[in-house]
Amino acid sequence: MPTARAALLAALCAPVVGVLSALYGVAPWALSGVLLALVAAAVLADWAMAADPRRITVRRETPGAVVRLGEDVAAALTVANRSGVDARLLVRDAWVPSAGAAPYAHPLVLAAGEAATLTTTLTPTRRGDRAAEQVVVRCHGPLGLAVRQAAHRPPWTLRVLPRFTSRKHLPEKLARLRTVEGATAIRGRGQGTEFDVLREYVPGDDVRSIDWRATARRRDVMVRTWRPERSRRIVCVLDTGRTSAVRVGDEPRLDAAMDAALLLAAVAQEAGDQVDLIAADHRVRAVVAGSHGRATLPRLINAVAPLHPAMVETDFELITSEVLRRERKRSLVVVFTALEPGALGEGLLPVLPRLAARHKVLIAAVHDPALNALAATPLHGANEVYAAAAGTRALAEREKLGTALAKYGVEVLDFPADTFASQVTDVYLALKSTGRL
Repeated sequence: MPTARAALLAALCAPVVGVLSALYGVAPWALSGVLLALVAAAVLADWAMAADPRRITVRRETPGAVVRLGEDVAAALTVANRSGVDARLLVRDAWVPSAGAAPYAHPLVLAAGEAATLTTTLTPTRRGDRAAEQVVVRCHGPLGLAVRQAAHRPPWTLRVLPRFTSRKHLPEKLARLRTVEGATAIRGRGQGTEFDVLREYVPGDDVRSIDWRATARRRDVMVRTWRPERSRRIVCVLDTGRTSAVRVGDEPRLDAAMDAALLLAAVAQEAGDQVDLIAADHRVRAVVAGSHGRATLPRLINAVAPLHPAMVETDFELITSEVLRRERKRSLVVVFTALEPGALGEGLLPVLPRLAARHKVLIAAVHDPALNALAATPLHGANEVYAAAAGTRALAEREKLGTALAKYGVEVLDFPADTFASQVTDVYLALKSTGRL
C-alpha cells in the first residue's frame, strides 16, 4: 500500500502541472498522466525493494503470564529478519483493549539475519484471560513511498487474577485464629474440640479436665488439654447469576464475594481446614475440591480469575444438588449471593431444608448502601416520597427474607462492601471458637 509520503508526492504534481502547462503550453491532462505514472513507478519500485513481511518471524518467549489486577507485566516479543535484506519495520503488538497494552507500536530497523526483542507493557483493567490478538508487521521501502504488511498470531495469554484487597486483613485474622486456638486449649473441653496433649495440673485448671487414669500412672495430677477441631470442611459457593453483576460501590457484587471467599480460605487453610469452592448459575462454572495446606489459596485464586457474571437466573436446585453430592460429611457452607426476595425466595427457600439438614449454612450478601440512602431521603416532594418508600420497602423485604432463612437455622451475613470480607471471616472464627463448624 502507498504511504502518506506517496500521497503527498502525488498532490505536489498539481502545482507542477500548472506551472509547466503555463510555461510550455503542454496539455495538463497529458502532463498529469506522465507525472502520476512516474509517482506510481516510484511507489512500485519502493514496494519491491521493501522486505517481505511474511519472512519476518515473531515469537513469544513464554506461553503466558499471570498478573494481579492493577499491576503491570511485560510481554516480550522476539522479531527476527529472515528476508535476506535490511528491513525498516513498524511492529504493532495488538491486544484486547482491557489488556492496557503500551506502547501502541514499535519502530525497528533490522539488518538481514538480525533479531531484536520488543517489550509491551500490559496494565489490565479486567480479570480473566486476556489473549493477544495478533502482531502486525509493516515493512517500509527505502524511499518511504510504500509498505508491505502481514499479520502473525504467536499464541500468548495473560491471566489476570483478582486484586484480593482483603489480604491486608490477613495478619489480624491469623492473630485472632491463634488466640482462638490458645483460648480453647486453656478453657478445656467443649463442643467441637479434640484432644491435644496431657500436662501436669496447675492451679486454676478445670478439675473436669483431670485424666484420672493418667494421674494413676504418673502419680501426679494430669489434665487433658483440647484444641479446636482441625480438618473441618468449608464450602464457598459463589453465585455467578444475574444478581452478581450488580455494582455495589465501585465493583460488581461478584468481585466482593470473591474477595471475601479468598480471605476466608486463607484463614481456614492456616487453621488446618479443607476449603472447597463451587461457582455456578444455571450451570457449574468452576469447582475446586480437596484443597488443603498451602496449595489451597493459589488454586482458588486461579479458579475464580476467569469468572464473570452471567445474565441468567441462578439455579439453586443445581447448586444444592452439587453441594450434597460432593460433600458427604457435615461442612460449613457459605453461599455468597444477593439477599433479594425474588432470587432467593423462589429459588433457594424451596431447597434450603435439604441443605440445612446436612450442613451448617451461612448466606453472605453484600449490603447495598444505596438502599439506606433511599430510605433516608428527605421528604420534600412527590419524587422524594416515592424514593424513600422504595428504599424502605426494599429494606423491609430483605429483613423479612432474613427471618424466613433463620427458621431453617441459616445465619444471614449482611455487611457493607468495605467490611464484607473481614466480617465474614470473623463469623467463621466465632463458629470455630465455639465448636459449631
